[in-house]
Amino acid sequence: MKFTPFAIKSQEFNRTVRGYDRDEVKAFLEKLSDEFEKLQSENERLKTELERSEEQLKEYKRIEKNLQNALLSATENSSKAVESTKKQTALILKEAELKAAQMIENAKENANKIRDSVLKLREEKKLLIARIKALIDSQAAALELDVQTIDTSVKKKEIENQDEEKNDTPEINIDNILEKLL
Repeated sequence: MKFTPFAIKSQEFNRTVRGYDRDEVKAFLEKLSDEFEKLQSENERLKTELERSEEQLKEYKRIEKNLQNALLSATENSSKAVESTKKQTALILKEAELKAAQMIENAKENANKIRDSVLKLREEKKLLIARIKALIDSQAAALELDVQTIDTSVKKKEIENQDEEKNDTPEINIDNILEKLL
């Protein structure tokens, strides 16, 4: 039998000769009915609150699951980003090493070319100096020969002049003067 506040209030009892006081039983049933009604209301309120709490719990669990998924995703993305960054760093480092090696090789080639050019220029300098010395020596020899020729000519002229002076010829020879000046 299901109890309700109305069922409690309307409950009828069989009468007996020496039964309970009707008014007292009715008053008790009235109090019991009121108390039962309060308990039922409290029970309904608690059921509603429990349902609301269960809904909130479901919502919190859904949020927790979403947060866990987001955290897991963020962790995976972070790991992927770190791994990607490491790969990119390694690639950049490898490229830099290759470029540095290529630059060093180019610098060595340039240094070798410059060294070869310097050696070639030194050889050319030696050849030029030797040629210039030879030219100077040949010019000096030619000048010395010219000087000797001039000295010989001058001596001949002097001898001729002396011979002419002996002849007492007052004649002035312009050609002799020019040759002496030159």
